[in-house]
Amino acid sequence: MTTPRLTLLTRENCHLCDQARAALLQVQDATGEPWQEYNVDNDGELAYEYGDRVPVILLDGSEHGYWTVDQQRLITDLTTARR
Repeated sequence: MTTPRLTLLTRENCHLCDQARAALLQVQDATGEPWQEYNVDNDGELAYEYGDRVPVILLDGSEHGYWTVDQQRLITDLTTARR
């Protein structure tokens, strides 16, 4: 099993995280690209690094954006930067 290219870093009770989930579901529908979610509160280092900027979208392990999902840019980057 391969690791999804997209990771959504979240926290509990985060309304922007809810919006990012919905946006990533739309990206998944458009591209077929699965994604995984990870709660930064489960990891002290990640909570320290990303805690005030969640949600954060990682593409292939690198930060692609935070707070909002630029769906068109993400779709473009997913299709042009294949693994």
